[in-house]
Amino acid sequence: MSLWSRFWFTIRSWFNALLGRASDPAAELDYSYEQLRDELQEINRGIADLTTQKKRLEMHRERLRENVEKHDGQVREALRQDREDLARRALEKKQATADQVADMTEQIDRLAATQDQLLARQAELRDRIERFRTRKETMKARYEAAQASARVSEAFTGMGEEMADVSRAVERATERTERMEARAAALEELEATGALDDVLAEGDDIDRELERASAERRVDQELAALKAELGGDAEGVTVVDVEEGTVETGPSEREADAESESEPDAEATR
Repeated sequence: MSLWSRFWFTIRSWFNALLGRASDPAAELDYSYEQLRDELQEINRGIADLTTQKKRLEMHRERLRENVEKHDGQVREALRQDREDLARRALEKKQATADQVADMTEQIDRLAATQDQLLARQAELRDRIERFRTRKETMKARYEAAQASARVSEAFTGMGEEMADVSRAVERATERTERMEARAAALEELEATGALDDVLAEGDDIDRELERASAERRVDQELAALKAELGGDAEGVTVVDVEEGTVETGPSEREADAESESEPDAEATR
């Protein structure tokens, strides 16, 4: 095989594969059915034309037969008038017309035979078209059922093109979500351990730890002061100022202190 032949063979193989992938069996069956119907239509037109020609010949033959009868009458009339010359001329015309009638009859018989053949082919083709139509509809139904079953199977298994795109999109979304969740968890863990410095905060992690402890201590002191204040209002007890370190006594404690101081003075006087 030459290089040019191999090239054309490759091109034809490529086009054949391309057409095979793009072909639709249902459409091909419908097209074949339409071709058969077109062929039947051509046969119908041929039969109609043939019948028309045969009718024209039959009509012309009838006129020739009338002429034969006419010439026969002329022969008889000429003989009654003792005009043998006219009788001979009429007889010659009669024979010529009769020969035309015979030729016309032969042509009509041939047309009739052709018409019978076309009618037989028409009936055979109609029967063939009807059988093909039944088979076509059956094959189309089987093909469409198989195609629908394949689509359903692809949808369930995820093997179809659209379902494959959907599956890939879900996988990509899942991967991105997992990455973002992992990043958020890592940042929270680093922030909780202090390993991640806040760019807006002042000082280092030690300063922040000390400030946090100081804030907690101030909260505890204020809470203790509030508890002491609430207790002093209810029972007349001492209110302790934790921050200043001073003690203020209530009325009952001041009287008890005065009594304790007056007792030693009385004993000393005695």
